[in-house]
Amino acid sequence: MRQFLKQALASTIGSLLGLSLFSAVSLTLVTITIGALIQSAANNETIKVPEKSILTLDLSRSIVDLNPGKSLQETLAGDATRVTELKTVLNAIDAATKDKRIVAIYLDGSKGKQANTGFATLKEVRTALERFRAAGKQIIAYNVDLDKRDYYLSSVANRIFINPMGSVDINGFRSETMFFKNAFNKYGIGVEVVRVGKYKSFGEAQTLAKFSPEARQETQQLLNNLWNEFKTAIGTSRQLTPESIQKMADDRGMLTAAQSIQNKLVDRTAYLDEVLAELKKISGADEEDKTSYRKISIGDYAQTANKTSTSSSRKIAVIYAQGNIVSGEGLPGQIGGDSLARQVRELRLDKDVKAVVLRVNSPGGSALASDIIQREVRLLHKEKPVIISMGDVAASGGYWISTYSNKIFAESNTITGSIGVISINYNYQKLANNNGITWDVVKTSKLADSTTLARPRTPQELAISQQMVNDIYDDFLNKVAESRKLPKEKVAEIAQGRVWSGTDAKKIGLVDEIGGLNDAIAHAVKTAKLGKDWELEEYPVVESWEEKLIKQFGGSQEIRSLQSQDPLTTELLKVKTELNALKSFNDPHGIYVRLPFNFKLD
Repeated sequence: MRQFLKQALASTIGSLLGLSLFSAVSLTLVTITIGALIQSAANNETIKVPEKSILTLDLSRSIVDLNPGKSLQETLAGDATRVTELKTVLNAIDAATKDKRIVAIYLDGSKGKQANTGFATLKEVRTALERFRAAGKQIIAYNVDLDKRDYYLSSVANRIFINPMGSVDINGFRSETMFFKNAFNKYGIGVEVVRVGKYKSFGEAQTLAKFSPEARQETQQLLNNLWNEFKTAIGTSRQLTPESIQKMADDRGMLTAAQSIQNKLVDRTAYLDEVLAELKKISGADEEDKTSYRKISIGDYAQTANKTSTSSSRKIAVIYAQGNIVSGEGLPGQIGGDSLARQVRELRLDKDVKAVVLRVNSPGGSALASDIIQREVRLLHKEKPVIISMGDVAASGGYWISTYSNKIFAESNTITGSIGVISINYNYQKLANNNGITWDVVKTSKLADSTTLARPRTPQELAISQQMVNDIYDDFLNKVAESRKLPKEKVAEIAQGRVWSGTDAKKIGLVDEIGGLNDAIAHAVKTAKLGKDWELEEYPVVESWEEKLIKQFGGSQEIRSLQSQDPLTTELLKVKTELNALKSFNDPHGIYVRLPFNFKLD
């Protein structure tokens, strides 16, 4: 009896605790949902644009093709993602160019946080800003410390203000790669790379201790092309010669505020309050906050511009392919071969969709997934116009999925090409043996364990892998030659895994036009002969806040720190990022068409 009472009491307490936990969870869900509804209602309010308003672009927000939205943790922590979609920025600037209520654009770098927008994306925004300025309207820029991205965009302004203690970074471009050969040797991790293309340097980070001569040559040429575009763009806006900019980069690199004025990089020093006073002179004081100017954010203004757009049953679809290409469905920030192929197929079968723009921002990845996507793009191209818009990078697998189309657009500083194939395999024999672990195997045929991680591959297995890579490379060449209407011999000459800038890619026939996303959309409209009767739709459709809430509540994700990292932590995080990239290598055959490891321009 006593035991029964103990069990009953324990059961009752457990039930009460469970009920309390459920109530707390339910209350949290209700509270968050109510907050989301309030926020949604606020977003749906009519946004007023006063006369003489200044459109404000926050330079601390990265500009991306597609914003996947905030997670539950980020929602609770605040605005952690801090990104703005490219189409939002372009639409707002173009609408403001024609809107008499908008008298100026303010490029606001006062928050001190540096965004990580790619240079090809910045090129599109910069071009839109040039159109705004050509319409006779002012652009004002302010910043404390301008890195190269900030300055590339800000240099288009009529006037650039810098904090008296600020600086301008104009020390040139670099590409710095981590190499893991010695670390892998030290800990006993074996790496075997099979490739085609002498410039296909993907895999060298694991097998070498420094750049190969071929990788150094192609990287140097690419950096030179991108740097020359940078110097030409800012030189044209600031009336400086490329030679004078090169001298600044070689002699100083980082210029103080005073030196920046002396070298005509900026116009004058000012504190934020002085800049705000200048903006008030242009627009007048804000009605609600007399200490500020009449401002409207890019996001808010884009909403008003979208509400004036016409609806139509004739659709132009924009599909965003952003991230590493992986087999299967893929995770957020990845391009799943199956999921993107399914999306393309659905648009092919949708009679309302008259043309498709495929926006590619990818270094490539799985060869199998790339081919699955390309097959659906090819079928789509047989029935409807397909226009490719290349973003910051559309290389290797990113180029593979771009081939069969009516026209390919790329910016002059887009990174593309890298037509090559590689297979990479790891084994942990030495690592395991050093820690007392061994393997034994029983098999029915000689090659039954050819995919094992327990040992290096045999010469026969390496030869089989090389033949597979050769066959896929030959298929890659054939598809590029057929789709681009180039002799295969010519494609073989410009392939070899070599990376090209958008400018060079146009010269050798890998792209058709230098231009951005809006140029591609305009060409799609023209090709489909839609005139002015059309409506834009964007895919994939981002999940609603409520859908994300349901999916994420049961799990946990790492909450991103909003604080800046110390230098040591930053370097350790780089190592983590490089190793995390291995998680996206899920091709069932271990064969990839990808750019070198996490190519990053600094």
